[in-house]
Amino acid sequence: MKIAVVGTDTVGLVSATCFAEIGVQVTCINSDPKLIENLNNGIIHVYEPGLEERLNRNHRDGNLKFATDIKPLIDQLDLVVCATPTPAMPDGTIDLRQVAGLARTMGQTVTKYFAIAILSTVPIGTARQLRAALNIELEKRGANIHYDIITLPEFLREGTAVNDFLKPYRIVAGVGSEKGEEIVRQLYKPLLDKGTPLILTDQTSAELIKYASNAMLANRISFMNEIANLSELVGADIDMVMKGMGADPRIGADYLASGCGYGGTSIPKDVKALIKTAEKAGYAMKVVKAVDEVNDSQQKVVFKKLLKCYNGNIKGKNVAVWGLAFKPDTADVRQSTALVTIDQLLAAGCDVSVYDPVAIEQAKKILGDKVTYANDMYDAVLDADALLLVTEWKQFATPSWGVVARSMRTKVVIDGRNLYNVDDMKKYGFDYHRIGKNN
Repeated sequence: MKIAVVGTDTVGLVSATCFAEIGVQVTCINSDPKLIENLNNGIIHVYEPGLEERLNRNHRDGNLKFATDIKPLIDQLDLVVCATPTPAMPDGTIDLRQVAGLARTMGQTVTKYFAIAILSTVPIGTARQLRAALNIELEKRGANIHYDIITLPEFLREGTAVNDFLKPYRIVAGVGSEKGEEIVRQLYKPLLDKGTPLILTDQTSAELIKYASNAMLANRISFMNEIANLSELVGADIDMVMKGMGADPRIGADYLASGCGYGGTSIPKDVKALIKTAEKAGYAMKVVKAVDEVNDSQQKVVFKKLLKCYNGNIKGKNVAVWGLAFKPDTADVRQSTALVTIDQLLAAGCDVSVYDPVAIEQAKKILGDKVTYANDMYDAVLDADALLLVTEWKQFATPSWGVVARSMRTKVVIDGRNLYNVDDMKKYGFDYHRIGKNN
């Protein structure tokens, strides 16, 4: 099977690589010549565990190619996969210009039956809109060409995207014909043969499945953060509350950890887009709106705890921040709680030193010279009045607390992910604060 994957962000590059890994002949498309040159030379702009080795191996073996233009390839392909970015605009609606541009290119270029699969996260009703746009382009040419639009929502998590693709919980496909179903089954055959469930549905339902799934995960996170905040006020232990809840098979333990809010581009964007879609349909998503509001508040909880430690007087304090990425094992800092926290610290007049194992270069594009970029986690805490743990990278889990204690000027630690043991912190004399617990 020969396909093109249009888009080279995390979703596009991981999907292209993993399709090649399961035996599909893939050409990955991006119009930027320098980016394609880098990929052809093994220089990868996406940090994702397990990606680089697989990408370079499949490229070397000829299963994965990179190109700047899809037009010369279109009539040779069994499927075109759209994995272009769909960023959110200021009002919460989704920018579909790249998706629509690909559809127009297809309509203007194809000479025979074709199929296009939408891997990008798109608003509900997009498949219908693309069909209308494609029909217009075909009619302009007087071309009577049959085609299929397939909605293939992806469920890849940054930091585990390769594993998520190769060992999925399920594959969801919105199809409109037997031919479309046949293409999906052929595309994912190695995974389906291993027992991965395939959920076939209409395109609108497939689009909503993606948004509803992310909104449900966001709901669990925000709900537990509310319970954590209540736990602090009433003297409960959020870890024990989580354990007791998670033991109920109707609830389960996944996504029950409390902390300082979710970030990234997927869940925050999808929650806001779902709210916007509902508004356009004349319906108010009250629960989803509350989830979004709770998260906005929770992303400020680390800063609020620091303020409380110093009775609101933190101007001129040296503050170290461990973690810049929105989650471990990714370089993505978009919508990161760390950046929200740093903005608050800078506005309050703090001097900020930051460290992240992977995401510093991405953070520099946003923060510039407003903060000091430390060489390592211990360099960050030198002469610090407080340490804020925001992203739970593995290397932050077991630091040498003796070194940290000797390096800091004032031993205040705000743990935004409940990563540390309170007895260890007491041993070294830290003024230690967690989420959902009274120390």
